[in-house]
Amino acid sequence: MSAEPVRRAGRGGRERVLTAAISLFARRGIAATTMEDIAAEAPVSKRTLYAHFPTKEDLVLAQLEHVLGSGHTLFETLTRTDVPPRDRILAMFTLQRWPDGVVHGCPFIHAATEHPDPADRVHAFAREQKMLMLTLVTGLVAELGIDDPESLAEQLVTLADGAVSRAMVLNDPDYGRHARAAAETLLDHAPRRPGDA
Repeated sequence: MSAEPVRRAGRGGRERVLTAAISLFARRGIAATTMEDIAAEAPVSKRTLYAHFPTKEDLVLAQLEHVLGSGHTLFETLTRTDVPPRDRILAMFTLQRWPDGVVHGCPFIHAATEHPDPADRVHAFAREQKMLMLTLVTGLVAELGIDDPESLAEQLVTLADGAVSRAMVLNDPDYGRHARAAAETLLDHAPRRPGDA
């Protein structure tokens, strides 16, 4: 899942820390970014930083939640009621380039990768978001009258996650067009329920 950068929305220390964390984690990675780096980028004192986020894990979780609330994630598109279901599904393959000109990929995939233990709080949060994405896509596929919406939804979210990861590696925001073409084929040829064909 690709997310646009969250713009600075306030002047408070907590907001500045979250904005700095989102940017630095995307550019450098979570493990390579220290709390000192984030304090300097914000800029806030380390005392202020630790007052808001006692541990780095707390900060990682908070910045992921902040990304979710930003309105710049696929969840916003998938839940829009003014856009037809098929268009919302295909929107998963329109990838965003950040202002720095780089495709940073999905913050939830990055977080799970850098916190590989399935029992880790960060990994569990990322997994929860990916499962929510699957639930939303399954509902949209069902609205299209597809006979087996669960299976097709799994295929579509796998394509979407693969496309955003490959786009990040290649730094190609247009790479999603390949996965979109595959998704259109899957949607066009999926068996329909009787009466929906």
